[in-house]
Amino acid sequence: MSQIKQLLRLHKQGHSIKSIARSLAIRKNTVKSYLIKLATVKLPLAEMLDLEDPVLESKFHAGNPAYKDPRFEHLSNNLDYFLKELKRVGVTKKLLWEEYIAVYTDGYGYSQFCFHLRQQLIARRPGMKLEHEPADKLFVDFAGKPLHYVDHSTGELIPCQVFVACLPFSDYCFALVVPSQRISDFLYALSCCLNDIGGTPVMLVTDNLKSAIIKTYRYEPEINRALKDFANHYNITVIPARPRKPKDYAEKIHM
Repeated sequence: MSQIKQLLRLHKQGHSIKSIARSLAIRKNTVKSYLIKLATVKLPLAEMLDLEDPVLESKFHAGNPAYKDPRFEHLSNNLDYFLKELKRVGVTKKLLWEEYIAVYTDGYGYSQFCFHLRQQLIARRPGMKLEHEPADKLFVDFAGKPLHYVDHSTGELIPCQVFVACLPFSDYCFALVVPSQRISDFLYALSCCLNDIGGTPVMLVTDNLKSAIIKTYRYEPEINRALKDFANHYNITVIPARPRKPKDYAEKIHM
């Protein structure tokens, strides 16, 4: 569903059939068939792009029974609740589906629930294709909840943090477990990462983790002095994302 909207958006922007097919990884004949159907739809292109995906889908695939199903209407009406719940720590699609099916016993099975939920999420969060350059940026952060291991001498459960880094051009990833998110552990993990990839990026893109950013600010965040010295030593520019703006990882690349 979302692919049709992307196709129309690219067509409106003036992209050629070949360019649209390459961007969306579909055949040129598929693009042509949608554009032929577009000419028969009696709606301006701008209005079609404002339609909900199921409605837009019906314009190109009339009679599709999937979206006449009352189960889909029920899911759509509760989408805001599902999105809110998914943002809570520990809530998974599996848990959400179990709650959904307990209330609406005639609802979708788990796989169909996930499929339709994913399509709705894509429709609400349109994105764009970004180009990356080799060795240009390195994304770094600490991942999720702490892991734990057992100290065999005491039986104590010891928490630890997972440092993760990624080169967006190659999708090469690096992960290392460290005792904490303190600056010393962060810089140790970062140095291990640079040794592992065998070089340094032009820019280091960080989230607003406390070991990197002392004070968050929209335009001039205050970077930890030790990280500044580390970056100067390796001739790396540090670019923090803005607080509560997770898409800044993408925005920083696009700038």
